[in-house]
Amino acid sequence: MPSAETDPTSTAAIPTPALVVERSVLDANLSAMDAVRPGRELRPHVKAFKSTALARRLADDGHPAFCAATVRELEGLVRAGVGDDLLLANETLDVERLARLVALADDAVAVTIAVDSDATLDAAIAAGVRSVLVDVEVGLPRCGCDPADAPRLAERARGAGIDVRGVMGYEGHLMMVRDRGRRTDAVGAAMAALVGAAEQVGGDVISGGGTGTFDVNEWCTEIQAGSYTLMDTQYLTLDLPFALALEVAATVVSVSAKGWIVVDAGLKSLGMDHGNPGWDGGEVMFCSDEHTTLSPRDASRHRVGDRVHLRPAHVDPTVARHEAMWLVDGDDVVDRWPIDLRHW
Repeated sequence: MPSAETDPTSTAAIPTPALVVERSVLDANLSAMDAVRPGRELRPHVKAFKSTALARRLADDGHPAFCAATVRELEGLVRAGVGDDLLLANETLDVERLARLVALADDAVAVTIAVDSDATLDAAIAAGVRSVLVDVEVGLPRCGCDPADAPRLAERARGAGIDVRGVMGYEGHLMMVRDRGRRTDAVGAAMAALVGAAEQVGGDVISGGGTGTFDVNEWCTEIQAGSYTLMDTQYLTLDLPFALALEVAATVVSVSAKGWIVVDAGLKSLGMDHGNPGWDGGEVMFCSDEHTTLSPRDASRHRVGDRVHLRPAHVDPTVARHEAMWLVDGDDVVDRWPIDLRHW
């Protein structure tokens, strides 16, 4: 329930702009994922939703292993007591923060770090990290070592007393391939390099995947998906069994006689790297810092003070712009979930 007397009990009273999450849709998304990736076959990626409250819900549903993009996200999970197996699925050279994370987790939580070079391995060694995955490049021009170099890094890590649990590789360049057959074939080709590296590296973990490939990646032992929980309009273009649970609630602050309306949510409350948000009432003309200008199908129906809901195109950066999300059941506010894993 809302956490304080001042918290709204209806969606009409939520201060805007605000993230609202429809509980029934969220529940359906989680159930759809559980049916395909139960238990530790899924390692939810908290970078998508950045909330320990939602992470706790996933842990309670049987997914106690998480991955994250930042040390801060892992620190937040440890402090909240959520998860027993945490992976930094990213490279870092910040020895001080890694050491602090290792000390914070102590023996209660397994912390694993991705490494793809001697420099990132050196940082893990210096910080006292106890286990790593060798991050292998599988086609996305981002992090990851050459598959041929993975065994050498693994041998060097073991020589330093670090447990090498296996490999990871992110086929992010294939998440939005719309044709399922082409997507499946391309993922198979990318994972061939990862599986080959895994055979040389050893360990029992092959980690990768994401929301777009969660059900076609048959090679990874665990899938790093997070966007499926809330979704966005880009992922809605794929043949996935998930629906949009997250919207940005906004208030109409101006109505023009020329036919457009303006709402109080703009660039500072929406992730825009995947394009404009969607709107069921008409077209999105453009977004500016604090406003979005909309072209409604029927301008006569809109008044200053009305509420509209925008559908974000990219969930991760949209969530990062807010301090909380409101869990709702229709017009009723069920809970306020702090977005407490933001920033670096």
